[in-house]
Amino acid sequence: MTARPRVLVVDDSAFARKVLREVLVGSGRVDVVGIARDGLEALEKIEALAPDAITLDLVMPNLDGVGVLKALPPELRVRAVIVSVSDAESERGAEALALGAFDVVHKPTTLASATLYDLGDELVRKVLAAVDSRTADRDTTAVVAPRAAGGLAPAALVIGTSTGGPQALTRFLTALPKDFPLPIAAALHIPTGYTDSLARRIDGASLIHVCEAAEGLVMRPGLAVVARGGVHLRLDRRGADVVARLDAEPLGATHRPSVDVLFASAAAAYGGQLLALVLTGMGTDGLAGARLVREAGGTVLAESPASAVVYGMPRAVWEAGIAVEQHSIDTMAAAVLRKL
Repeated sequence: MTARPRVLVVDDSAFARKVLREVLVGSGRVDVVGIARDGLEALEKIEALAPDAITLDLVMPNLDGVGVLKALPPELRVRAVIVSVSDAESERGAEALALGAFDVVHKPTTLASATLYDLGDELVRKVLAAVDSRTADRDTTAVVAPRAAGGLAPAALVIGTSTGGPQALTRFLTALPKDFPLPIAAALHIPTGYTDSLARRIDGASLIHVCEAAEGLVMRPGLAVVARGGVHLRLDRRGADVVARLDAEPLGATHRPSVDVLFASAAAAYGGQLLALVLTGMGTDGLAGARLVREAGGTVLAESPASAVVYGMPRAVWEAGIAVEQHSIDTMAAAVLRKL
């Protein structure tokens, strides 16, 4: 019988600690091995207990959640699920995600409320996913030989990612040179309210310009736009220009923004001059869109299992024969530059 995941709950609110512990233990699928009241105690407990995952508050005395992620040495890296009041903590949340936090669960603004129990199912699901990503069997052997790619030089780059995406996107975009000649559009599954902070944070560390997508924004070389959480990002051709369009439809899409929606619109706008990257993420969003990119004559690359936090989205396009190459996130920028 497989042992249940061992989780440490980190929060400065006694009520929040009580509820989080109850919902995790009550699921019957998780063991809570300890609690921590602030970031300093969290670091001590992580070293002493070696949990499989932690739930991590962002605003705490002595050392906040971001400080915990920064202070963890490589040998103590543990999957962290942020439990956050999103509007008040979006800057910290974006930084935590860029530092490698696994996912975010929103807690109500009024903590001493029974509504905190309502996040139980989501919390358990994301904690289990975090542990699965940590223990998944990964094939880190040599990448299969590249498959035939499109023949046209790229005129634009699109990126799709999900779990682990903020960190992957940060590492990729900050590796690009100042004179990068393509416009870039990225869709990632991230809570509403975080994308502007994330884009500004990446922009500050990048040689290219990075911003949150805005309606009518003209795509230009050296500009990377990040889809806004909660709405789809489309690229539409308007004469000689391609512009960003924000749209809530289709409402039935599994994710909003959807990688499939972005890729499909970009394939229509750029045809065979499109290069698409599918990076770390859970599920198969991007598979249908990547297929349209290839059918239009474009090229698709995937992140390899060696670096993907969750090898789900990249696996889907690789095993479907759509991606022509796999690369770790630290070599992806060089691989893209070779395509230009």
